[in-house]
Amino acid sequence: MSVIKDENKLISTIKRVDQKIDKLNDQKIIAFMEALGLTERADVPKNFLEWETILIVVPDRHISHQLKYYKYSIARLSFVTNPNAKEIHIFDFKEWQNFSRNKTQFQIRELLKSNFGGVRNLEDRLN
Repeated sequence: MSVIKDENKLISTIKRVDQKIDKLNDQKIIAFMEALGLTERADVPKNFLEWETILIVVPDRHISHQLKYYKYSIARLSFVTNPNAKEIHIFDFKEWQNFSRNKTQFQIRELLKSNFGGVRNLEDRLN
């Protein structure tokens, strides 16, 4: 005997509420991207809401610290600091997972120099 009188009704209600929560979170993500000026940039993919998790690459720890609150208040966001980046970038988190899987910290640091927003210094490019 089940404690819940109508389990199917409960499950369908929970699913409807979850869908509403997802839509509201998408609105938070769009507002966040607009506040960062990312929706206006040509280099930012427009399909970021289709990604399961959005990776936001920030150029320094000061910016990371300023955005820390949003990491906890908006679902589906993840942050990485890349000191080689000149500005904020976004990527599909699955790309990051594939990129960093089975790599040491040193290998990841080296790869961040030219990936995930990283721009090698002119001297590095000439060598």
